[in-house]
Amino acid sequence: MNTKVFEEYESEVRSYSRKFPVVFKKAIGSYFYDEEGNEYLDFFDGAGAENYGHNNPEIKESIIKYLENDGIIHALDLYTEPKREFIEYFEEKILKPRRLNYKIMFPAPTGANANEAALKLARKVKQRTQVWALMGAFHGMTLGAISLTTDHVPRVGAGVPLENVTHIPAPYMFPELDTIEYMETLLKDDHSGVEKPAALFIETIQAEGGVNVFDIDWLKRVRKFCDDNDILLVIDDIQVGCARSGKFFSFERAGIVPDILTLSKSIGGYGFPFAVTLMKPELDIWKPGEHNGTFRGNQLAFVAAKAGLEFMLSHHIEEETERKGAIVKEFIEKEILPLDSRLSYRGIGLIWGIDFSKIPSDTFCADVQKECFKNHLVIESAGRKDAVLKIMPPLTITDEELIKGLEIIKIAMRETLRRVK
Repeated sequence: MNTKVFEEYESEVRSYSRKFPVVFKKAIGSYFYDEEGNEYLDFFDGAGAENYGHNNPEIKESIIKYLENDGIIHALDLYTEPKREFIEYFEEKILKPRRLNYKIMFPAPTGANANEAALKLARKVKQRTQVWALMGAFHGMTLGAISLTTDHVPRVGAGVPLENVTHIPAPYMFPELDTIEYMETLLKDDHSGVEKPAALFIETIQAEGGVNVFDIDWLKRVRKFCDDNDILLVIDDIQVGCARSGKFFSFERAGIVPDILTLSKSIGGYGFPFAVTLMKPELDIWKPGEHNGTFRGNQLAFVAAKAGLEFMLSHHIEEETERKGAIVKEFIEKEILPLDSRLSYRGIGLIWGIDFSKIPSDTFCADVQKECFKNHLVIESAGRKDAVLKIMPPLTITDEELIKGLEIIKIAMRETLRRVK
């Protein structure tokens, strides 16, 4: 395949194309196809942007119909039919059944935009500059979002000091440390040197951090901690929302409600750029135009988002995700963990991670990933030193496709283990 034009003219910042060095031409359901017609099973899912599968025919029909009727495409934040229909559907079918009362903000197309808006709003509401986030967090690549993120590479890329954020050890990092008590100590100790934050930003499942699923008790306690200390709880559900965990919102399993909530990726329905920042009504103290963006009025995304929600509900995607998650869990336990005693795993719904960090090889996960791609499986890594293989297929994947991909992982791991032993 001819990749010369990319290598000669595209910036060195490109990353995924280095891991999957073919020219892709189309995608349908759970598969990519390159320009030579080769088929690749997708366990990457656009980092969570394609939960309903590539070119979902039901969502595509709504998009084509809208285009054929010359529907407005760009509208900034003007009132439009697609926006009204999305808001009404989202309120009636997603928020109200869960007894959630939020104002909806459309900040701009990406998850980083949603988090930037949440960051700004939290500081504006509480009139405090300090914000807390967790170690292992990933919240985006714009300057405010990078300040929340802990991955060394994007932080260095910022090129300026990243200030006004204190990072708290994630609950899985030190089993002997009670992170809630630790945060209480930071607030109460007059020698902690740490200021009270406006907000605490968390992901209930750290995806890029290595697929770390926070337990229900900890989530309940962190909600109470924020309530007791007048701190806003912001949940970033950008990658693990939209039914990825088996519930539409990843925090539902804990029975908690965040003060501010961010969504993007699969809320766009069809892989379209789309993001929302949800806030409790009393927090909506924005002045008109105080936070805006040229493409916050992506009308095709409104159309696709509503169609995606309709598809999710009519096809019982939440229940199906839980069922398929049990298939992955059983396969890992019975077929993959027996391959080597140093392996571990974790996950929920249809996001799982196989942890290779105890294997003494800095390239083991990358080598498994390469071996998977040789066998036409697209899969990504995550976590510290990229030592966790992240299993994240479309939620619409069939049982047969799911098992096929898991078998490829097993074969790739067996081959890679053979070489390192």
